[in-house]
Amino acid sequence: MISRRHLSAAAFAALLPSPLAWAQENWPAGRAIEMIVPYPPAGGIDLMARLVAKYLPAYLDKAQFVVTNRAGAGGQTGNEAIFAARPDGFTLGAIASLSLSSIPLERPARWKLEDFVYVANLVDDPGAFWVKADSPIKDMADLRRRAAAQAEAVSFGTAAGVGSDDHQLLLAYEEAAGVKALHSPYNGTALAIRDLLSSQIDVAVYNVSEGLGLLREGRTRCLGQAAPARWKAMADVPTFREQGIDVVGGSMRGFVAPPGLPGAIAGKLVDAMRRMAADPAFLAEAEKVNLPLRPIFGDDYRQTVLREQEAVKDLFARRPWSQG
Repeated sequence: MISRRHLSAAAFAALLPSPLAWAQENWPAGRAIEMIVPYPPAGGIDLMARLVAKYLPAYLDKAQFVVTNRAGAGGQTGNEAIFAARPDGFTLGAIASLSLSSIPLERPARWKLEDFVYVANLVDDPGAFWVKADSPIKDMADLRRRAAAQAEAVSFGTAAGVGSDDHQLLLAYEEAAGVKALHSPYNGTALAIRDLLSSQIDVAVYNVSEGLGLLREGRTRCLGQAAPARWKAMADVPTFREQGIDVVGGSMRGFVAPPGLPGAIAGKLVDAMRRMAADPAFLAEAEKVNLPLRPIFGDDYRQTVLREQEAVKDLFARRPWSQG
């Protein structure tokens, strides 16, 4: 027989929120949010993550962030750590979306692109073709003429190597221009720039944010940026499309969370990112550190990444880079 005392206690307990509901309602109170960066420190994604960790707390109940670099296997190690994390709101991933689509085409990967929770894209860093300041290659038309004269007549160094956004841009350019390049893959932008400046390669392929400094110093020239429109920091450099090459490519960088993140928490993250992205101080510092911004939020971001995945699959079907 249940006593009135026990019945009252049970009834009282039923009125209390569940621990999970309490955690969702009060998130992010309790502990710091880990922001996983799947690449080494000091790169473009790391820079973006640390800038967000500085400004986002003002829009997220003064939450604390800890940036953790989990580099390895071209981003695969960190991407898998993000996907496998507990969906409690205390793990956020700073990612390059192209790697989420490309790596599973090359080798087994433990994530499903469609299952991530998409929070916000912040950066879209277009790829570009760069030459030494005194290079005889004058513009994209001249480059095409020289490359078309003979297969592999022009050497191209891709800063991030085989399968990267730089390499995929080169492959797309070869198709659009009807040429065959001599490809030299590099393991880092600094190495590609070194060989470009010492005339070991004719053209280097890397992102606009990485090349702005040397361009302003007059040590390199940019033949074209593979962007839908000119980045205002390089407003005098035409796009590929403006020069008759219908190619767009680069590195979209944003934030995802593990599958299963409660909608209430995801909504708070998206709202905070949206407000932060309009903060004049954030915008000024992003411009200062040469981050080409392209904010996209929530489901719009998810759909953008899924469309990018289809483009990567199509290119891989035609030009399967892992097969040489």
